[in-house]
Amino acid sequence: MSIMNSPFQIRFAGALLACFVLFIGGGCRKVGTSTDQGPSRDRGACALLTPSEIEAVVGSPIKDTKPSEHADGTFRVTQCFYTAETFSKSVSLSLTEPDPRSSTKRSPKEYWKQTFGRFEGKKEEEEGDAEKRKSLQEKEEEPAVPPKKIDGVGDVAYWTATRVGGSLYVLKNDAFIRLSIGGADTEQVKMEKCKKLAQEALGRL
Repeated sequence: MSIMNSPFQIRFAGALLACFVLFIGGGCRKVGTSTDQGPSRDRGACALLTPSEIEAVVGSPIKDTKPSEHADGTFRVTQCFYTAETFSKSVSLSLTEPDPRSSTKRSPKEYWKQTFGRFEGKKEEEEGDAEKRKSLQEKEEEPAVPPKKIDGVGDVAYWTATRVGGSLYVLKNDAFIRLSIGGADTEQVKMEKCKKLAQEALGRL
């Protein structure tokens, strides 16, 4: 079972670009508008943030929310795409939980440890180690940029850089979320915005 294309990418909760393709193909169901309806536990990831909370962070009204879901008998992954009036500022949120139908009871927390555990306590590499890092990448196929640990949110959190800006992964108890924000902000600004939204979302887990 793999829920990530790499140790840092969730296969069925791809970056904003991936969900843009779903929009074109009609693969998401519209379930809301920018009018706050309040969280609802049967909406999965869409229950974790309200449009007004997102608007306050990204600076653009949210026109609607579109959910998708995947469950394979081990994990249940729900995704919510919050479409902003300024489309580039849209937000993607996914939630990975145990699948209630699972007989294996594999824990998302265990999967998290397998994925991010090796980076616990890892110090930033010095510029002088560039050649050594390159050599390790060639031998072990390590990503060019390892995930960055983020303090002050959830049980543990990591930021992973991507071509479209990056994603924030946050573990809480036996579930984890992933947040991505579009727009032209710097990576640091996007990271801070994701962190603010994660704090709101985790309060409803």
